[in-house]
Amino acid sequence: MVGSLMALLIGISPYIFYLYEIFPNSPVWENSFFSYQSKYYEDVLTAAWTYLGKFVPLYLLIIWFITCKHWWYHIILVPILMYAYQLTIAFYEDAYMDQRRFMDTDDLLYIAPVIIGIFCLVYLIRLKIFDRIYGIDLSELEETNVSVFSQTSKKDYQDLEDFRRENTDMAAEEEEDYYKKL
Repeated sequence: MVGSLMALLIGISPYIFYLYEIFPNSPVWENSFFSYQSKYYEDVLTAAWTYLGKFVPLYLLIIWFITCKHWWYHIILVPILMYAYQLTIAFYEDAYMDQRRFMDTDDLLYIAPVIIGIFCLVYLIRLKIFDRIYGIDLSELEETNVSVFSQTSKKDYQDLEDFRRENTDMAAEEEEDYYKKL
């Protein structure tokens, strides 16, 4: 059911984009609900084409973000933010048309902190996944309350020393056998 709904939403995306063709080719669009005047684009049709050109990729990226099952899906937020910001700027410029109030000059500066946060989040998720894949289970460390400052018991210290000694002895025997074979 959900898959069919997502397929339908993706399938109608070209129709959503071509909705701009129903808008008038004039600076003002009046209907029974409201009146819209395009100031920046000087044409409602061009404004609608611009808005839908930003909205449809945003719409598809949001669907992808919602349905993605990969560990890196948070990185999809970066283009989502980019398109959302561009759509906001396009509407803002057209609605206000004030040269002193244009916002699209330093757009990367507005989005950069969020992008850095997303990259950190994705890297931490990747770290957790790769730790789990390579056998390092961080949750076991949390369960045992191991700390850098915890005291090592004498028995644990002795076991560690015995283990090191056994491995050193085995390595020395292997080295000796190697030289005999030469």
